[in-house]
Amino acid sequence: MSTEKMYSYAKEIYAKFGVNTDKAIKRASEIPVSIHCWQGDDVHGFENPDGDLTGGIQVTGNYPGKARNIDELRADFEKAVSLIPGKKRINLHSFYLDSCGEKVSREKIAPKHFDSWIEWAKEKNLGIDYNPSCFSHPLSADGMTISHPDKNIRDFWIEHCKGSRRVAAYIGEKLGNTVITNFWMPDGMKDIPADRYGARLRMKEAYDEIFREPISTQYNKDAIESKVFGIGAESFTVGSGEFCLGYAAKNNKLLTLDTGHFHPTEYVSDKISSTLLFLDEILLHVSRPVRWDSDHVVIFDDELKAIASEIIRGNFTERVHIGLDFFDGSINRIAAWVIGTRAMQKALLYALLEPSDLLRDFEVQGDYTSRLALMEELKTLPFAAVFDMYCESQNIPVRDTWLSEVKAYEKNVLLKRQ
Repeated sequence: MSTEKMYSYAKEIYAKFGVNTDKAIKRASEIPVSIHCWQGDDVHGFENPDGDLTGGIQVTGNYPGKARNIDELRADFEKAVSLIPGKKRINLHSFYLDSCGEKVSREKIAPKHFDSWIEWAKEKNLGIDYNPSCFSHPLSADGMTISHPDKNIRDFWIEHCKGSRRVAAYIGEKLGNTVITNFWMPDGMKDIPADRYGARLRMKEAYDEIFREPISTQYNKDAIESKVFGIGAESFTVGSGEFCLGYAAKNNKLLTLDTGHFHPTEYVSDKISSTLLFLDEILLHVSRPVRWDSDHVVIFDDELKAIASEIIRGNFTERVHIGLDFFDGSINRIAAWVIGTRAMQKALLYALLEPSDLLRDFEVQGDYTSRLALMEELKTLPFAAVFDMYCESQNIPVRDTWLSEVKAYEKNVLLKRQ
């Protein structure tokens, strides 16, 4: 049966619940998803691509074809986004700079090092988001950066972060849209600390200095990201959930909620409504933790559906910035991008097809029987046909047909990099 026929049937079924599938598809296509560049090269960047990956981050696997330079990474990213529907952005770490062959110390990274990224993004109709890179560096080797007791080391990372805000604002102004700059610090200790307060006070004062320079939120918005623990920082994380939430609320910053950065029994989907009562906006880093912050490729699972549902039910699409953050070197890296980002797009469309007003009416009336019954019935409605039409309407491969394109690209491009 053709996609059009299947969609016609699905459209009729959803209409019985008061859902307009055409409108749902249109709205899904307008919600931007920020896709992380670092899936393409296993988080190594271009500063020292053969260096060790530190900061509690691990990428496992050695699948052939990893991007080795800026041209390969862009080509791979272009291939991936050609197989993904919807509005897309690229999320860059600072050590993905275009140094033009120079050796640039991180505290010296400047706007000019991202001019070629800006021109490329304009050509490909992509937005850009940004991150300082406070890991995989000799001055982060002992696990501390902006909370380091050594003022010289602390000042180095503060300057790097201040420069990152200037880079982001420059990108935003050149592209004519707002860059979200996310600050995640790996700071922590493997064993029990003697002075938690002192380290957190240093981090607070460092952030105060980083954000002291006024930068227009028209071009850059700052977000800070917490973590419960990291490899090598099992006993103490300076930038904890409470620290980052408190700092963001007090200083009018975005809070970043990474789905892998909390206890395994916590759900980020449940945190969205709570944080938005006290914060204007939040940033999501959508990953898939398996027992820990393992950054597995995002799949269309219950938590992803719940995250999208919270965004759509609350009409939070302007207040929640959706970014992805996973990296798997054990499978084709382009396929990982496609699988994970299409999963996020599926979740958003799935949420947009929910008759939320009807469910809320049942809840207000105390008719929890009808609420639960309808929630269950919605799970088996012909959602796949609507997603297929979403893809087809944007000239994106339907269902698993994208995989043959990735396999061909692997054969013709990736395997030749060995």
